[in-house]
Amino acid sequence: MRSINKVIIIGNVTRDPEIRATSSGQKVATFTIATNRTWMTRDGRKMQSAEYHDVVAWAHLADICESHIRKSKLLYIEGYLKTRSWDTPEGIRKFKTEIVINDLVMLDKREYSEGEMDEYTPNEDSMNSMNSPSPIQEGSINIDHELTI
Repeated sequence: MRSINKVIIIGNVTRDPEIRATSSGQKVATFTIATNRTWMTRDGRKMQSAEYHDVVAWAHLADICESHIRKSKLLYIEGYLKTRSWDTPEGIRKFKTEIVINDLVMLDKREYSEGEMDEYTPNEDSMNSMNSPSPIQEGSINIDHELTI
């Protein structure tokens, strides 16, 4: 039977990436992305919640994260979930589930007026490079995040 392990999120970086290298010299970047959800209750109250996702980028994507990603940057990320485990010095087994990045797109935030929908638009420089085969792209995405429950 087939299975799928794919994650797609758009969110804000909560801290600058931490860059390390493995013992074999492979570069790795780790950071956290916050995603927000907004919905309306039946009685008309606007509700919000945030989720925080630990993210890992390897090799060339780690280089890109090191040079371009900073706290509060808006990102579109594709990847997969990976759970790793380790034992503490006290003998307790710990687990952590992370998103391992396969692709990322840096997005620009656009100011909007009350009641207008969030719209993410590329900056002018990125429009010139959108057709390049580079693994990092910038794009335009519209998101409808208002749900009625």
